[in-house]
Amino acid sequence: MPNAVEFRQISKRFGKVLANDAVSFAIARGSIHGIIGENGAGKSTLMSILYGYYQADTGEILINDEVQTIRNSHAAIGLGIGMVHQHFMLVEDMTVLDNIMLGMEGGFRLRSQRVHIAAELAQLCADYGLAIKLDARINTLSVGEQQRVEILKQLYRNANILILDEPTAVLTPQEAEALFGILRLFKQQGKTVILITHKLPEILAITDEVTVMRAGGVVAALQTAQTNQEDLAFKMVGRSVATELPRQALSAGANVLQVQGLSLQNAQGVHLLSDLNFTVQAGEILAIAGVSGNGQSELLEILAGMRNQPGDKISGKVQIHETSLSFAKKDPRLAAKLRKLGVAHVPEDRLRDGVIKDFPVWENILLGQQSEQIYLDKKKCVALSDALLQQFEVRPLDSHLRLSQLSGGNQQKIVLAREIAARPTLMLVGQPTRGVDIGTIQRIHTELLALRDAGVAILLVSAELEEIRALADRILVMSGGRMTGELNIADYDTTRIGLLMGGLHK
Repeated sequence: MPNAVEFRQISKRFGKVLANDAVSFAIARGSIHGIIGENGAGKSTLMSILYGYYQADTGEILINDEVQTIRNSHAAIGLGIGMVHQHFMLVEDMTVLDNIMLGMEGGFRLRSQRVHIAAELAQLCADYGLAIKLDARINTLSVGEQQRVEILKQLYRNANILILDEPTAVLTPQEAEALFGILRLFKQQGKTVILITHKLPEILAITDEVTVMRAGGVVAALQTAQTNQEDLAFKMVGRSVATELPRQALSAGANVLQVQGLSLQNAQGVHLLSDLNFTVQAGEILAIAGVSGNGQSELLEILAGMRNQPGDKISGKVQIHETSLSFAKKDPRLAAKLRKLGVAHVPEDRLRDGVIKDFPVWENILLGQQSEQIYLDKKKCVALSDALLQQFEVRPLDSHLRLSQLSGGNQQKIVLAREIAARPTLMLVGQPTRGVDIGTIQRIHTELLALRDAGVAILLVSAELEEIRALADRILVMSGGRMTGELNIADYDTTRIGLLMGGLHK
C-alpha cells in the first residue's frame, strides 16, 4: 500500500524545548492510523506541522510519496489534508450551510452558489450517512451533530487525509460509535484517517496501525492487531500502568452536601438547571455523567460560589454540613467563605478558572490561601510548592517556572495538589483528566480514591464514562439541565447511561 503521509526526520524546537526530535514514520493510504503519547510527547506539534500551522526546523514531509512544502493551512487544504479540532471551528449563530461555505463561496453571486453547494452537500450527506439539516443554526445542534458538520466541511473541501484530535472527548457512547462508522466508511472510500486520542480502547477498536510518541520522538510503530492496552500504556509512559485501581468498600458517613430543588434561570429566561435534588456523603464519590453543556458547569459554579452572571435567578436549597447557602443576593466573598467550610474546587477549565498561567508555579500553589496571611514569606511558600511538586510528580520540578511553561497534564496536577493540600471535607471536581495522558490519569485517580477513603465527600463531573466507572460509588445522569437518572455503580451499564445522557428520562 502506498503512503498517504510520510514524516522524515522532522524536528521542531521552541526555545529550549525540543518538541519533535527526528520523527520518522509513514501512514498508509486508505488506513486509520492512531497516534498516542503522553502530554508533551510532541503529537500536536507534529500534526500542526502537517497542517501548516508550524514549519519544521529540519526534515521533510511526503504526501502521496512526493515531498511537499506545507507553508500554511491553505496549502495543506490544497493537498487534500483536513483537520477536525477538539474545539470546533464553527460560527454558532450561522447555519450549517453558511459555515461550510465560509472561505469557499466561489464568487460574489452567493444565491446561486448556495443552491449549488447545498446540492453537493446533500449528496455528501447521503453518501456518508451524515444526517444534518443544512438550514439549522449551529447553536441548535448537539455536540455530535456539530462534529458531523466539521467532518462534512472537510469532505466538501475534498479532504483525503483527515486528522481528528480527541474526537470523542464530548460524545455519548452512541455518538462515538456513529463516528466510528463514518470513519470506517472513509477508509472504504480509500481516504486516510489520523486519530489522536488518549483513549486506548478506541485505538484498539478502530485503528489499523498505531504510532507511540514519547519525549518528542517515536518509540514504537505497531500493527494494532498485534498489541494490547497494557503494552501501549507501557510504551507511552515507560512503566506499567494499572488499568484497575484498588478500591476500599464504601463506608459513607453523614451528609456533607445536600441539594434540594436547585434551579437556575439566566437573564434571557432560559432554564439552565431545573429542580436538582441529591446528596453527597462523607467518604463517597458521587459522579455526574453527561455530555458537556447540559448544566454540569453551572451546577459546579453555583456550588463553588462562582456563579455571578447578571440577571441570574437561583432558587432552591444548598446545605454544606450545617450551613445553608443563600442566593437571595450576590455575595462576592461566597467562594472564600466556602473554602473556610472545607470546600475545595478543581474547575473544569483550569486555564480560565484554576490558575494564572503567567504567574510562577509557587504563586499558583498559593491561590486561595493568600488572604490568610498579611505578610507572605516567599521562602516558605516556595518550599511548600517544591514539596507538593515532588509529592505529585510534577515535571519539571521547578517552582519558579511560569505555569504556561508546563504541559496541560502537569498544570492539572498542580491544581489538584493545591486543592488537596487545603485538606477539604467536600471536593468539587470538574473533568479532572480532560486532555491528560494515561500516566497522569492514573495519578489523579489514585489521589481522588485516597481522599474518598479518608472520608472526603467528592462530587465528580466527568464526560468520560470509563473514569466514572473507575471512581464513582453512585452515578447521576444529566441532560438539558435536569437529572434523567440515577444508578449505583453495581448497576453500571454504558448503553443505559448513554441513552440517559441523550435525554431519555428514567
